[in-house]
Amino acid sequence: MLVEVKSRLEESQIQELLGYSVFPDPEDLDSTIELYKNDSELLLFGYESEGVMVGIIGFRLNGSNEMTLTHLAVEPESRGVGFGRGIILEIIEEAKPARIVAETDEEAVEFYRNIGFVINSLGEVYPGVERFRCTYEIDEESGE
Repeated sequence: MLVEVKSRLEESQIQELLGYSVFPDPEDLDSTIELYKNDSELLLFGYESEGVMVGIIGFRLNGSNEMTLTHLAVEPESRGVGFGRGIILEIIEEAKPARIVAETDEEAVEFYRNIGFVINSLGEVYPGVERFRCTYEIDEESGE
């Protein structure tokens, strides 16, 4: 179940989950937390399973109803059992975007490919690091 957690950014559990989706540098996590605090258009939800927060998703919706994922993470102990897919499916149901776009690295690209995103390489955005644009078009009839 998705719950709004932007108002809970000071909680260690929320920061830990958010930390899984940013470069492992305390300064990056701090700047990400400040970004959510200061940008009213950025939304942040946690994903609870059996009363335990196991994942997090951050995004913004633009005027053409395109959702840009800014952060998506599942705690390491809960990975590989469908929580990431569940987060995506539930956010589609709740926010009703027309399209979802994410930029990611090689480590996460298979996750997006496996749930139906179209993957395009952006090349080496940073020296030695290939980045990918992942796009998911929502089928209006089925809602996915």
